[in-house]
Amino acid sequence: MLNIAVIWGLIILFIIQPGTAHDGAVAGGQLFIHALLPYLLPYIILTQWLLKMPSTSTNSPVWRRFVKAFVLGSFGGFPVGAVTVVEMKKNDQLTQKQSEFLLAACHAPGPMFVIGFVGAELLGDVTIGWKLLISIHIANILFFFLTLFLLKNSDENETIEVPEAKKPKGIPLLEAIKDSTTIITLIATTVIFFSALGTVLAKVLATATHLDMGIATTALLAFFEMTIGVQSATDHFSTLEIFPILIALILSMNGLSIHMQVAVIAKSANLSMLPYVVGRIWSIVLVPIIFYLLL
Repeated sequence: MLNIAVIWGLIILFIIQPGTAHDGAVAGGQLFIHALLPYLLPYIILTQWLLKMPSTSTNSPVWRRFVKAFVLGSFGGFPVGAVTVVEMKKNDQLTQKQSEFLLAACHAPGPMFVIGFVGAELLGDVTIGWKLLISIHIANILFFFLTLFLLKNSDENETIEVPEAKKPKGIPLLEAIKDSTTIITLIATTVIFFSALGTVLAKVLATATHLDMGIATTALLAFFEMTIGVQSATDHFSTLEIFPILIALILSMNGLSIHMQVAVIAKSANLSMLPYVVGRIWSIVLVPIIFYLLL
């Protein structure tokens, strides 16, 4: 009943505020085309292509598979890490517990997004973008080593043998492009929907509580959708000294849109989201602190 009430409540809000919902959806769509699609699509296609290439070895060391997942997840952008881990799980290259821990560890924004869009365009300094990227990866590497330690002491640390390579049914590149369209559609849908939802709720909150519109908009958009959240923070708080730290905090939160993308992908392999939640709390705490120390 609660879910139905929430859904009908949101439908009514969208009907009452059609212009606001439209503006939020347009902003989300424009940011997806401008800031996400150019930076993310090439990595997703290449990652899928790499994962669909038949393995040349039937006995790959477990550490090599961990590093492969971590590298692809760290440099491919959201949600390439989740896609990589799930694909390796489906190919029997990772166990259930390994996949669940790596789902949390192999999770980072793409370097082109952080350096190009956030650093150069929003923060106005590529060097600051690099420092932010380094902060994110320091926190991720520390969590990755924690993951390795926990897996080493678990019952599932055994080496699993990769099945013998099967002849691919189609052309790997074409299969990669086909699968990438599904992922991109998921990303676009969540970004546009949560951008519209966050914009509508921000206006309602500001009107009901007399809260400053800039604070309400940035807080809710950052909660729902990271990309439009950092854009809103730039529009309203770029003159403040804490602005770079605020951007780091929003990036480390990721936003509900990205978490939903990961949850949908993880669901296809029946992976628990608990380690992922712990990993996100880890990032929210560490990334802004490390970034502040590097500034």
